Amino acid sequence: MTLSEEDYIKAIYHLGKGESTAISTNAISEQMETKPSSVTDMVRKLSDKGLINYKKYKGVSLTEIGKKTALGLVRKHRLWEVFLVDKLDFSWDEVHEVAEQLEHIKSEKLIDQMDKLLGFPQVDPHGDPIPSKNGEFKKAIKKLLNEVPVGTQGICVGVRDSSAPFLKFLDKNNIALGDSISVIDREEFDGSLHIKIKENDIHISNQIASNLYLTITE
Repeated sequence: MTLSEEDYIKAIYHLGKGESTAISTNAISEQMETKPSSVTDMVRKLSDKGLINYKKYKGVSLTEIGKKTALGLVRKHRLWEVFLVDKLDFSWDEVHEVAEQLEHIKSEKLIDQMDKLLGFPQVDPHGDPIPSKNGEFKKAIKKLLNEVPVGTQGICVGVRDSSAPFLKFLDKNNIALGDSISVIDREEFDGSLHIKIKENDIHISNQIASNLYLTITE
């Protein structure tokens, strides 16, 4: 497979949220930031290789082979992110773009050895699950902070927005994965929240809350 073909397979996987959902070519075009005609050409190539199911006007979905390929790419990407943070002192807002390049390395032995070196991590620096070599992973039950009721207590386990500006904002405000968060109050006007993180009381916007995932402890 070419690098471009791998990028398309992974994009279709993420758009379908890991399910066998049919994705429109327009959605793929928007995700890949390319012309619809280019998407159509690529979709035909991937279909010929048995990686996707494609029927005109009905959308695109991954075959079992396509899903396995996508999970392999996701596994490599997230392992590289862990490696960059744990071993090379990258910050979590720096690793995505570098991992986008490294995920195309073909050596399975390299990835397996890296997984072993890292202690077989279950999640990446952003809290997303890392598939095993067999494509299996545990799906955590989590909710966005802005969707839970006042009085909820939980643990910050992931971010929906992994862009560098958002992650830098979290660092600036000392919000990190593994932190205990309690929802103290919600403003009716704009949905902003008064929360307690560890021992600190802070006020965050609805936009920030809509990009933080919690697992509920109580």
